[in-house]
Amino acid sequence: MSQRLDRLWYGSNRPLWWLWPLAWLFRWVARRRYRAYRTGHRGEEAGLPVIVVGNITVGGTGKSPLVLTLVTWLAEQGWRPVILSRGYGGDPETLPLVVTPQTPVDESGDEPAMLALTSGCPVVVDPRRVRAARYAREHDLGDILVCDDGLQHYALHRDLEIAVLDAARGLGNGAPIPVGPLREEPARLDSVDLVVTNGGTLPSLGGAHEMTLAPSRLVHVSSGDERGPGWLAGQSVSAVAGIGNPSRFFETLRELGARVNERPFPDHHPFSASDLTPAPGETLVMTAKDAVKCRERTADAWYLAVDARLPKAFWRQLQQQLSERGIRPSAPTREDHDG
Repeated sequence: MSQRLDRLWYGSNRPLWWLWPLAWLFRWVARRRYRAYRTGHRGEEAGLPVIVVGNITVGGTGKSPLVLTLVTWLAEQGWRPVILSRGYGGDPETLPLVVTPQTPVDESGDEPAMLALTSGCPVVVDPRRVRAARYAREHDLGDILVCDDGLQHYALHRDLEIAVLDAARGLGNGAPIPVGPLREEPARLDSVDLVVTNGGTLPSLGGAHEMTLAPSRLVHVSSGDERGPGWLAGQSVSAVAGIGNPSRFFETLRELGARVNERPFPDHHPFSASDLTPAPGETLVMTAKDAVKCRERTADAWYLAVDARLPKAFWRQLQQQLSERGIRPSAPTREDHDG
């Protein structure tokens, strides 16, 4: 999402009010699709349990870090999780595409590449999530599916929904696209199984679970060498971010003591070598999602790895929701998980 839209949508005003007829139409279509799903057209069954992680707003909310910690937890419970992704920004020759750490990012898209590299789980890319789910089942890639950013993809039936919100930006100006950032109405949050707020709480959302993204290490993009996040204290950095909410990344670097030269780019930006040239005396630092696109475009850069942490109450509620639906792995489960 561009910085301009971010300013227009996530302020308190609605400067694009003159587009309200389009927003009304968008809201009507979204409401109709959801009602159709709830009243009988509940999407195609995947043949495997499906957990959807999504949001009701446009822009980065922290879905991918949550997906990573979720599949780690599922594996600890005895599951073999598979991640499904739309593959935004990729151009695969054939679909579905099973992404490995060796798959070119131009084919898979940046988020699937990062998820495959970091999670160790199979990642299947296809805009048609039903086809991806069917492929995962037929090829026995795993026994539970985690759909990254698929809350509004009603062609695929889901067993459990998790919605993620950025606590700092909330619902923006509260208007539907294109006047505001809402993909669906706020009332949609009442129907999901779990709500997660990234980086704080929202008083209007009782029962939501707060997620924090904790910096864990700095990783050299080319060599894989690692340093603790404290290494950034006192460093001057050129901070590159082509993600949905770059300001959160820049603020994290400042909290670690870095002097930050902000270099934001649009989400999924195709970086060139000139984008990745730091100013004299500065260290180039980027996000993990950006790093998968930049391994062959820069010789000296670091990315900041973060871990998503959620309260034990979240994991207990998730376990309860799965158990109530009769969704259990063959291996014994663990009761607690600290994230």
